[in-house]
Amino acid sequence: MGLSFEDMVVGTTTEVGKHTFTREEIVEFAEKFDPQPFHVDETAGEASPFRGLVASGWHTCSVMMGMLVRNVISDSTSMGSPGVDEIRWLKPVRVGDTITMTNAVLDKRVSQSKPDRGIVSTQWEGINQHGETVITVRSKGLFGLRNPGTAS
Repeated sequence: MGLSFEDMVVGTTTEVGKHTFTREEIVEFAEKFDPQPFHVDETAGEASPFRGLVASGWHTCSVMMGMLVRNVISDSTSMGSPGVDEIRWLKPVRVGDTITMTNAVLDKRVSQSKPDRGIVSTQWEGINQHGETVITVRSKGLFGLRNPGTAS
């Protein structure tokens, strides 16, 4: 068994991975899921307030989720999530941007109604190659306890 509730330490931040956004993937994602002109067409992007083609914020969230699953929770006691509390798209993600994702543990507690699992509050951050934070996400995850009844 990999990562479990007991392994989550409040106050720690972990680098989860890096991803470089290509023109092709930005357009492909947007055509399927968020076909706003500045996500699918360079000319429309240039005429927009973004002054260029930019990735959908949902694309950025999806890339971050993929990194989290592949690099952290694939072999864990993850039981999903009761939801996302906040998403902030702070700066546009452009063609060629490399985003480094981190995940910080803000708080955790054992569930009162289901004491075999815990609720972990986290904040994800995506930081581009210029050191600028482009996205923050606050969410909660459910994780099984390795030893129910012994964690607090």
